[in-house]
Amino acid sequence: MRWSELTWAEIPDVLAAVNHAALLPIGATEQHGPHLGCGVDFVIAEKLCLAVSENTKVPVLPTMPYGCSLGHSQRWPGTLSVQPITLIELIKQIGDWAYHSGVRRLFIVNAHVTNAAPLRCALEMLRAEHDDLMVTVIHSATLSERVREFHFADAADWHANDAETSLMMAIAPTLVRPEQCASADDPDRTQGCIFPHPVNRTSLNGVTGSPSLANREKGQQGFDWMVQDLSAKILKGLTEQPPLTHGYHSHFAEI
Repeated sequence: MRWSELTWAEIPDVLAAVNHAALLPIGATEQHGPHLGCGVDFVIAEKLCLAVSENTKVPVLPTMPYGCSLGHSQRWPGTLSVQPITLIELIKQIGDWAYHSGVRRLFIVNAHVTNAAPLRCALEMLRAEHDDLMVTVIHSATLSERVREFHFADAADWHANDAETSLMMAIAPTLVRPEQCASADDPDRTQGCIFPHPVNRTSLNGVTGSPSLANREKGQQGFDWMVQDLSAKILKGLTEQPPLTHGYHSHFAEI
């Protein structure tokens, strides 16, 4: 159910069937060590949302392949980052236009850790401007406890690790260089740090974790959990109503 494949005449009925909901996948284009392609994050976001759309019939807006990846530095080629304020504006404007097309429940599905702050800012701006628009940001790696455990098994500050490598083996094997996986391990050096250091100061090769542990079966299991647990969240969100009906721009009045 790709938004880009629907005609303008079809969109109203598609949205009406799912209580005017849409999925917006957000990823990044950045280095993922010597063993993975640079598109890991947006591939995860898109494939996850498309699989969830099959379960829920919620249409998927075009994937954002660029994110806030400043923390990966310019030490390794491949990273294409936008500034946080740019991402905020992009998502805000995409959300505005989705609203004018009839979307009233926007599920932003994020697969890149440091997109979190800009996406939250965009959420604040969208719901303040559109009183009848509900927006949520769901982070793919932490959408449930079992999914979190899968991602964090070998590193707390994970990147291109066992989980991401296993996922790519299962859902996008052309992004994996198997001959590089065994020698790509690099430990998590962030434990006990007070400051969030950029990757050039925490990793020797752009990896945090143990891709040598990865396998396709593990990745398929992890992806299946992600699809199941996100589908459940989306289905629940399709019927959620605000706890109170007070308008955003209305003034307080005693009852």
